[in-house]
Amino acid sequence: MGIPILDTLLDVVKGPLDKLIPDKNARQAFEHELEMEILKAGLGQMEINKAEAAHPSIFVAGWRPFVGWVCGAALAWQFIGRDLFLWLQAAFLPDLPAPPALGGSDTLVTVLLSMLGLGGLRTVEKLKGVNRDTWKKR
Repeated sequence: MGIPILDTLLDVVKGPLDKLIPDKNARQAFEHELEMEILKAGLGQMEINKAEAAHPSIFVAGWRPFVGWVCGAALAWQFIGRDLFLWLQAAFLPDLPAPPALGGSDTLVTVLLSMLGLGGLRTVEKLKGVNRDTWKKR
């Protein structure tokens, strides 16, 4: 299909499908329907992203860019910037003290992946029609 993650997901599912649906035509029809549902979910996520980006509150529209930039900058420093700085320091300024290292890069990656996962869970809630107003009425 050309979408790497979709191809990977389908490869995982196709093994058991061969045993569950022995008819080749029925299996191909099921695979096609599965691909369409996955693509529909991606389109739904795109619409949610557009709505969040257009929201007037910075706390709704700005959380993803903020987390992305902070985590991206921290990861870039930890894995590229610091090593490059140490190399330049050793070559040109050997008496200069070493720059600080981020002690919790594993924690940083965990936070980034957790935030991305929470964004995915919130997407599922929005697709199911659960929102803040629904919870206030309860």
